[in-house]
Amino acid sequence: MYRTCFGLLFLAILIPEAKAESGLASYYSYGNRGRAGELTCAHRTRPFGSMVKVTHGSRSIVCKVNDRGPFIRGRVIDLSVSAARALGMMQSGVVRVSLD
Repeated sequence: MYRTCFGLLFLAILIPEAKAESGLASYYSYGNRGRAGELTCAHRTRPFGSMVKVTHGSRSIVCKVNDRGPFIRGRVIDLSVSAARALGMMQSGVVRVSLD
């Protein structure tokens, strides 16, 4: 019993909990960062391959981190064109989002 509790506590310390963020999102149309139609994104700190839920207004998508960025102050995430289209931000270009 003690060993099991200690193991769970140890894992909880080692595995960082994903923090919720909010800020501005943009999309990138440069380079081939993934397959066509794949919902991918660039984030500064989240590990490659992790899944991020991005919410804008009433729309939410889950996209995969496969690049680093954005490198513009105030932006928290860069989305692929297909992810931006799914969120409905193609007209605006830059929108306020929340990440989970």
